[in-house]
Amino acid sequence: MASFGFLNTLFELLFKGLKPAPLDIKPYVFPPTTKQNLEYADLAVIDLSKASTPEGRKELTVQLSRAMHETGFFYVINHGYTQEQTNRIFGIANLLFDNVTEDEKKTYTGKSTAVYEGYKPKQTWQIQEGVRDQIEHYNINRKIDRRPHPEAVRPYLKEIQDFAYHNHHNVLFPVLRLLAAGLELPEDTLVKQHQWDAQSESSVRFMKYHPRTAEEEEKTKNVMLKGHTDIGSVTILWSQPIGGLQILSPDGKWRWVKHIDNALVINAGDVMDFLAGGFYPPTRHRVIQPPEDQKHLPRLGAFYFAMADDDVKLVPHEESPVLQKVGIKRLCSNDEAPTMEHWRKGRTTAYGSSLLKPGKEINVEEEQIHGVTVKHWN
Repeated sequence: MASFGFLNTLFELLFKGLKPAPLDIKPYVFPPTTKQNLEYADLAVIDLSKASTPEGRKELTVQLSRAMHETGFFYVINHGYTQEQTNRIFGIANLLFDNVTEDEKKTYTGKSTAVYEGYKPKQTWQIQEGVRDQIEHYNINRKIDRRPHPEAVRPYLKEIQDFAYHNHHNVLFPVLRLLAAGLELPEDTLVKQHQWDAQSESSVRFMKYHPRTAEEEEKTKNVMLKGHTDIGSVTILWSQPIGGLQILSPDGKWRWVKHIDNALVINAGDVMDFLAGGFYPPTRHRVIQPPEDQKHLPRLGAFYFAMADDDVKLVPHEESPVLQKVGIKRLCSNDEAPTMEHWRKGRTTAYGSSLLKPGKEINVEEEQIHGVTVKHWN
């Protein structure tokens, strides 16, 4: 009887085009953390398991809302994945960069800058002084069967689909409910704008930063990715030990984000700024060369970039008692507000290719997207 059950499962997976994964994939072995004494940002640690009780949700609402309002970055622990599961996801991610030939990568390179799917090759973006980036992406829409994928990763598509689902339902949704509660809105207010089955570009991203030459580091002052804000609403980063991520603290100083084993690092993006009327501002962050004892190592990342449904008009929730009390900071008038689709296309098309102009602040460059000023920090 057990054998028939196995055959049924096998048939179901094959029918869906998602073959069962081989069991011999080697889990990714994370490099050791840096031994350097770095100045780290003081970020809140959110224990997501507390969201299972009314008392816990009340406590987390205060903690998470304050973190998103004041710094825009926080850690999440007890998110439902074990360390072993996390290691396996990183092992699958690494396949896409180390087990796919350059020719095959070209076949699966994204053809549109307005939709992030497939590979983003190295040297796509202008960084500084003629230096282009050394960052590879592989981007996968949360509905992973929307397009074909490289041969090396096909046996693991079911696991990637499960990973996307877990991020969306078991991490994003609880966070959105707590953020809505922090605005004294019905807890499903933001969830309704991020539906799993809607037209949206919420996606998994695997990313690899490759070491650069000493000359490139000197020209860019060790900046690998300029200070920026994310396009979407909430970014979920799976913490890994190679340093480089920094946050621009409220006092105007760049500080490192410390690695915590099997934790998530979560931040707000532009869309949350629109929807929350400035109460949850987008996090200003950048990536620089890793510390001295890690700079020779590639930096592998796993992310979930959440975006609102494409047809959501990015206007503030004026009905929020909190916003009525503290005031709404608008990026544009309601009449001129873009939809999620228009904002996404405008930002992704311009990123790394548009001509930036000096801003009013020191070391800040600006561009206009749908009438909204978008800043980049050098």
